[in-house]
Amino acid sequence: MNEVTAEKLFSGPIGEEYEMLKRICPAAADMSRRVGEFVAGWIPKVSTESLNLVELGCGTGVTTMNLIRARSDAMITAVDNESTMLSQARRNLAGVLEHGRLRLIENDALSYLQGVPSASIDVVASAYTLHNFLNGYRVRVLEEIFRVLKPGGVFVNGDRYALDDSLTHLQSTQEEVRQYFRTFTELNRIDLLEQWIVHLFSDESPDHVMPLDKGLGAMREIGFDAVTVHFRQDVNALVSGGKPWP
Repeated sequence: MNEVTAEKLFSGPIGEEYEMLKRICPAAADMSRRVGEFVAGWIPKVSTESLNLVELGCGTGVTTMNLIRARSDAMITAVDNESTMLSQARRNLAGVLEHGRLRLIENDALSYLQGVPSASIDVVASAYTLHNFLNGYRVRVLEEIFRVLKPGGVFVNGDRYALDDSLTHLQSTQEEVRQYFRTFTELNRIDLLEQWIVHLFSDESPDHVMPLDKGLGAMREIGFDAVTVHFRQDVNALVSGGKPWP
């Protein structure tokens, strides 16, 4: 498998009804809130009238809205490679788009970042996106994030990080499957149950799974400093790392 290939994992029904994620995984919406709160409290090294912020994997715009509310001084570019998701984001964020503080870009994360000038971005933010990437592609994305950040800039990621104890992680995954069955049975949407189970198998595959310690280590090797876990509950973690200030 080519690990630097951008995949499309949210085409079809799973993308068309992605808002279901709030029902089957409330922790994802909570993580979007936490990413917004982190950005709201972040103080740049140099005072500026406008922050240049990039969001990777905006999906339907849940995290995007939290970022918009967090910083009235931010110009936000939100990127996603799924047209199905972006069409929903455009509807959900129509009012914000009219005011010119937000751009929605259809592209994969790596390709977009490769076209961004070095040291030009204050904040790169993401929620529930990087765990979907193939391992090699993820490392390339992290390298590009580091390159495009200004010195003193920050990357914040709220995401699904595998538990280091394999048995505990397995038990967590089993409970997640049970929650899928409960929710989609109540909704009488067995068709979506199939889609999400298949997606979970992708998340848990060796080519995708993102253990916390390994993920933090990769960031440090690339050059991020002050790599910090701000929140950790089960497989959900809020992580940040900065680009060193001269």
